Amino acid sequence: MNVSHLAQAMQTIAPLELAAPWDNVGLLLGSGEQPLRGPVLLTIDLTERVLGEALAMKASAVIAYHPPIWEPLKRITGETPRGRILLGAAAAGMAVYSPHTALDAAPGGMTDWLAEGLSGGTEGTVAGDSRAIEPHIAREATQQVKIVTFVPERSLDAVRSALATAGAGIIGDYQVCSFSTLGTGSFLGGDSTKPAVGRPGHLEQVPEMRLEMVCSKAALPLALETLSRFHPYEEPAVDVYELLGRPQRHHGPGRRIVLDQPATVAELAERLKKHLNIQVVNVAMAHDQDRAITHIGVCPGSGASLAAAARADGCDVYITGEMQHHDVIASLHSGLSLILAGHTNTERGYLPRLARRLESMLSGVSFKVSAVDKSPRVPV
Repeated sequence: MNVSHLAQAMQTIAPLELAAPWDNVGLLLGSGEQPLRGPVLLTIDLTERVLGEALAMKASAVIAYHPPIWEPLKRITGETPRGRILLGAAAAGMAVYSPHTALDAAPGGMTDWLAEGLSGGTEGTVAGDSRAIEPHIAREATQQVKIVTFVPERSLDAVRSALATAGAGIIGDYQVCSFSTLGTGSFLGGDSTKPAVGRPGHLEQVPEMRLEMVCSKAALPLALETLSRFHPYEEPAVDVYELLGRPQRHHGPGRRIVLDQPATVAELAERLKKHLNIQVVNVAMAHDQDRAITHIGVCPGSGASLAAAARADGCDVYITGEMQHHDVIASLHSGLSLILAGHTNTERGYLPRLARRLESMLSGVSFKVSAVDKSPRVPV
């Protein structure tokens, strides 16, 4: 096994295309060809203490949930903690991979784990209807546009085949995909035209086949050139439609849950503390504390950016790690109660499950959860 196998396993669990556009995810340090001779250490934050732990166990790679490389780096030296961490990992031949928001958005990922505990569900099951607050929009590269043209029936097969050779008509593992239907076309050619059907100066009405085929934007110029070459008409009628992506209900940041059994904010807070194995959470009430709630929003870490969307989607309570004061006030004004459990508290408990998932996929590789990775904020 090598680092590329680890990256492929992580891609299966948390596809990088699900990450937020501002995020820095994937293999951040190392080469895919590096062998996995030692264990892989899982941590939320790659601190100097965690690096020391990784070096002591001779880890071959670290999966750091939060990217240790965030903003652009102008220099990497031993004068800063981040520089020492990166230099130490590189000197030891240790790869560093970060999934961050891709793991949040993926089905069965960190957000779903948090939703399970809050809903009263079992491992892998949310007790209620659950979907992404902001569904991920899937855009297949071969289905970015649709080409529509109109041809005589006798020329249908030739034009369809020509478009297929140019890259049109690919849907998944299927090729030469098209749709055609019979209709009536009309045209009036000028004196200088040479229509394939009828005469110049006469309004013609002819049976035609409407041919539709999907295409990538990259292949579109060649497809249009090929269509023009194989179409029997002097001036083919061609439409190009840009296609929208397809929302994926269970992929994307945050979760909106409709609970099977209503619960009060106090009950939700107790579930959260038990699930995260912590003693204290912060609660901000926008309504009667005894009110039974069915619609809740969930986001691990710092989830302020999704609070308004959760409220607009009917959520009465929003659970996340941390929010700034003005965001808390804005949520309360909107009628949204909050439960805040601490940023990394809402993330760290997922790491043992991630380790088990990876062990089932990469036989012979040992995965360990950091024992020194702790929340930087501790109640006293």
